[in-house]
Amino acid sequence: MTLENPALSIGLLLYPGLTQLDLTGPYEVFSRVPGARVHLLWKTLDPVRSDRGLTMLPTATLREAPVLDLICVPGGPGQVALMDDREVLDFLRAQAETCRYVTSVCTGSLVLGAAGLLRGFRATSHWASRDQLALLGAIPVSDRVVFDGNRITGAGVTSGIDFALSVVGHIAGEAVARSIQLALEYDPSPPFDSGTPDRAGPALTALQREKMKESQAHRRVATELAAVALEQ
Repeated sequence: MTLENPALSIGLLLYPGLTQLDLTGPYEVFSRVPGARVHLLWKTLDPVRSDRGLTMLPTATLREAPVLDLICVPGGPGQVALMDDREVLDFLRAQAETCRYVTSVCTGSLVLGAAGLLRGFRATSHWASRDQLALLGAIPVSDRVVFDGNRITGAGVTSGIDFALSVVGHIAGEAVARSIQLALEYDPSPPFDSGTPDRAGPALTALQREKMKESQAHRRVATELAAVALEQ
């Protein structure tokens, strides 16, 4: 798809307990693509609360969702509940049959994996969960944004902006992506160089892993159960 066919239909899954920046980062980018229509999709139109308390409103239900050119699943603690949610997984499978691009940010890739949509594909996720992709038949990659066919995945949280700009560059051209980046003044210069385990070092990484120990245990169990379900 190029700007010669500008009616780009994009759907972002908005579910309880997601990490809002996984969704709002890409939304900010995608909503600036000329002609794009961005839909926030959930089971109902009721307000949805993120993992940190930000409340957002869906714009369409899963049943009302239009045929999409691109579907994106953000991540967050609420992702665990989606791993065996038949309605959500069936929705993703159905959309993937016609979508030009099947995408995710952060642990949203595990949901795609639970739907059987990443088998044999290279994919990424948040650094603490990336290895779990292998349980779902994907090939874990540590890159910030990973393209493999029409599967496009972003790493953890803040990578959602990089992911979306990369997608826009692919779909609408580099000039459009550059213009959006400038409009957002997206010029990262973090005050601390600790955004990845390699840069943070073993001590800080170990501390952060300990803080996430319980949530990661729940996530792994959900992933292992999803892997079993895929084999049945």
